[in-house]
Amino acid sequence: QVQLVESGGGLVQPGGSLRLSCAASGSIFSIYGMAWYRQAPGKQRELVAGITSGGTPNYADSVKGRFTISRDNAKNTVYLQMNSLKPEDTAVYYCNRKPPTWWEWGQGTQVTVSS
Repeated sequence: QVQLVESGGGLVQPGGSLRLSCAASGSIFSIYGMAWYRQAPGKQRELVAGITSGGTPNYADSVKGRFTISRDNAKNTVYLQMNSLKPEDTAVYYCNRKPPTWWEWGQGTQVTVSS
């Protein structure tokens, strides 16, 4: 069973930046498409950005041009660089496989955008 550990969240002012990391255990990480998701209070979890096993990214319209997803297969890690953050980006951020199949969810990392 793959374990996912997210990190890098925090409190940041509007317009600021954060870089999230997600470390995955196991040697099969590189063959899967990965994604970042987020869940704000009272809302459903939504897909924010995905990346194929070959490194091709895709983004939700709400973050396009501000967020960048990347991966380092040698380190079993996927990253999310978040720039020009907005209060509406406040959420718990999770990484996992791209839909429709997921591993067990990690604990996530809290991102709060507030002045």
